[in-house]
Amino acid sequence: MGLALRETMKALRAGGLAGHSIEGIRLSNATRPVARQARGDATRSAILSAAEEVFAEVGYAAARLEDVAQVVGIRRPSIVYYFPGKQQLYDEVEADIFTAMHQFVTERMQGANTPLDRLLALFDAWLDFLVHRPTAARIIQRVVADPTPRGEDPVQFSDTALRDLEGILASGVAEGSFREVPAMHILNSIAAGALFYVCNANQLGAGRRYDPADPATLASFRAVVHQQAVAVVLK
Repeated sequence: MGLALRETMKALRAGGLAGHSIEGIRLSNATRPVARQARGDATRSAILSAAEEVFAEVGYAAARLEDVAQVVGIRRPSIVYYFPGKQQLYDEVEADIFTAMHQFVTERMQGANTPLDRLLALFDAWLDFLVHRPTAARIIQRVVADPTPRGEDPVQFSDTALRDLEGILASGVAEGSFREVPAMHILNSIAAGALFYVCNANQLGAGRRYDPADPATLASFRAVVHQQAVAVVLK
């Protein structure tokens, strides 16, 4: 990811010189603010992507703005222009993860009518989201182990995910198809498996490594999650 971000920033810097061609073409006064805004948005996005990579790799405490700047290919003051400090940058990264995950869940649950269908769609969405964004899985796992970055509000950004699960379970109980099982039991015993599935791929020894994105491996794990969910919640 670091190389791709550096290439992006090279392109941005190159784009910034587009108005100084040998033909003397200049951006109009109306176009300049739009171009600057586009470059600013791209820079901000590149910083967030790099920060997610760094926070996932070393954790909040060890991460430095200088590390993020190095990945992007800019200087530390350029990061401070967009994010005053490490806490603000981390907040934006975590907020983006859970916002994107909630949006992904909402899209994937379209057409799921029964509480069981919605529950399985939720677990599938969480699993697929984390498989395709493993940095998010590692950051969430770090938050579980060390809530320091969240201070007194550990669910400031993750509350939407918890409410998604709680809402589905409550609807199943209300219609009489689900047992009354605490949502946190379901979260810790079944849903959390997606985090371990993604994060443990290379952590169990040479003979036990696997590719979380491998279709056959993913389908096998998904089937286990479904079996567990059905066994636990259905009456």
